[in-house]
Amino acid sequence: MGKRRFLPLIIGLFVVVLVVILLSNSLFVTLKPGERGIIFDRFTGLKKEPVYEPGFHVKTPWNEMIVYDVTENNIEETMDVLDKSGLSIKVDASVRFNPVYEKIGNLHEVFRGDHVNRLVIPEVRSTVRKVMGRYTAEEIYSTKRSEVENTIVVETGEILKQNYIVMKALLIRSINLPEQIKQAIESKLQQEQESLAYQFRLTKEKSEAERKRIEAEGSAKANQIINSSLTAELLKMRGIEATLKLAESPNAKVIVIGSGKDGLPLILGNN
Repeated sequence: MGKRRFLPLIIGLFVVVLVVILLSNSLFVTLKPGERGIIFDRFTGLKKEPVYEPGFHVKTPWNEMIVYDVTENNIEETMDVLDKSGLSIKVDASVRFNPVYEKIGNLHEVFRGDHVNRLVIPEVRSTVRKVMGRYTAEEIYSTKRSEVENTIVVETGEILKQNYIVMKALLIRSINLPEQIKQAIESKLQQEQESLAYQFRLTKEKSEAERKRIEAEGSAKANQIINSSLTAELLKMRGIEATLKLAESPNAKVIVIGSGKDGLPLILGNN
């Protein structure tokens, strides 16, 4: 009799366990690293908050956990654009991005999980075409390539940020022009480089000529000053001073006083 008394309880527990097992997929959700989740309540609608982080979560069976991959995503696009003069250019671009973690509810409300195809790709294409349409093919290909890339990054980033997407980077991998246009641009750039090199050499030679002119003028002025200071009396005095020093030298010599030019001493037999 005692065992029969606990039989309904055992059956009830068994039924509860069986129900939990059958409904486990509807009751329990495990979010992996790099995932976030929001709840869609079948009676009240989408709940933008709270945003569930990685881990184990329990929900009511009639609610749905919408799981978002918030890791960094990368797309590559090849597109045809027109430059300022209407020339067709083929551009390869790649963009890296991820959703704003705390705003996946807002993102889902607008794009329903298809933000890559409905937001990111169209905006990247549109901005690339719009920005490159402001420049010529030569500027895009060479002289202003960095400026073009930076402008695309700024304008695309602002639009995506307004829609809860963080753009990490946008890179222009390649720009392909018609072969004749490409050769013409490269030829022009080569001529410009040669012209700059010639101007550099010319400027350098002018600077060197100017330096030599200034040096020659300085030497001429120095000689002029020296010549103007060499009077006959000064030369005689310097000669006498030199004679006295020679006379003090131990070397054998004969000094004839007053026999040299302008009455200067004449030194004979100097060894």
